[in-house]
Amino acid sequence: MMDDSVRMLVVDAANVVGSRPDGWWRDRAGAAHRLLTGVAALRAQLPCEVVVVLEGAAKAVDDNTFRNLRVVRAAGSGDDTIVAVTAERDDRTQVLVVTADRGLRTRVEALGARTTGPRWLLDRIDSARNP
Repeated sequence: MMDDSVRMLVVDAANVVGSRPDGWWRDRAGAAHRLLTGVAALRAQLPCEVVVVLEGAAKAVDDNTFRNLRVVRAAGSGDDTIVAVTAERDDRTQVLVVTADRGLRTRVEALGARTTGPRWLLDRIDSARNP
């Protein structure tokens, strides 16, 4: 699903972390840190800007080690923050949002962005870790 037309990848961290079947999400801050570590490692393979939106307990993550990512802490709703980040882009058809949240998908697709599920990102992170 990632092609050259994607200029910005927006990751709904809470949704990606919560979608893991292995209980990874029980420690939200730790899970967010592991997700950021995986996305940062994958970043070299992604030909676009990468934005990770953190909310709730995940906002406590120290993002100083993730300088190749744009980390945005949601002041309120993570969904509203993701919509705002998506809306920043002039050509929203160049935005790919990673989320399984159907309501959020509907909102960003109405702006012209594309969406994909968490498995898309998690599979790429796993592949980068285990080549």
